Amino acid sequence: MNKIEQTIQFVKRELSNNESGHDWFHIERVYKNALNILSEEQANKEVVLYAALLHDIADSKFHNGDEAVGPKKAAEFLRSISVDDQVINHVVKIIENISFKGGNFNRSFNSIELEIVQDADRLDAIGAIGIARTFNYGGYKNNSIHDPEIAPKLSMTKEEYKNHKGTTINHFYEKLLLLKDLMNTNSAKQIAEVRHQYMLGFLSQFYSEWEGDL
Repeated sequence: MNKIEQTIQFVKRELSNNESGHDWFHIERVYKNALNILSEEQANKEVVLYAALLHDIADSKFHNGDEAVGPKKAAEFLRSISVDDQVINHVVKIIENISFKGGNFNRSFNSIELEIVQDADRLDAIGAIGIARTFNYGGYKNNSIHDPEIAPKLSMTKEEYKNHKGTTINHFYEKLLLLKDLMNTNSAKQIAEVRHQYMLGFLSQFYSEWEGDL
């Protein structure tokens, strides 16, 4: 079994009981997205694949907001299978800088590998899958589906975003509809445009049904 396969098996075990928006199937989709983007970008494939597989190995949302758990766990695993230190350090930096965090987070590190994995992850947050994941997570957090009296909260700081509890429909405006313009690579931008339009169509239908027009 090669090291990528070992990593896949490790992630499957670790995320076997996770909330379904952040489970192995999410990782698998991000991994496939990353492979698709890699076909059009020049980058270190090893770094991209390890980072895609391990980017949510310990999401801070499920560890009391502690952002150090994920990078530490990823590094420990990669060392255990004798991955090169330079690769490990790059993967850790990607995990530390990949999250949306309200859209106002200044990355402390940049690389084409980070851009690819970030795009791969963000693509899974929009379109039909993104809609399904958003409602799944909203139910997991017991958030209201929609409340016309509650306006979306835009331009949140990183801390405000982490602690914010809003409605599921507002999350479209607070994150999902912003992601199209935050894509890094050309291939991701093209895919994002299609998924973005799908979400706009969903919201139009949702509001019509909410008002009893359809």
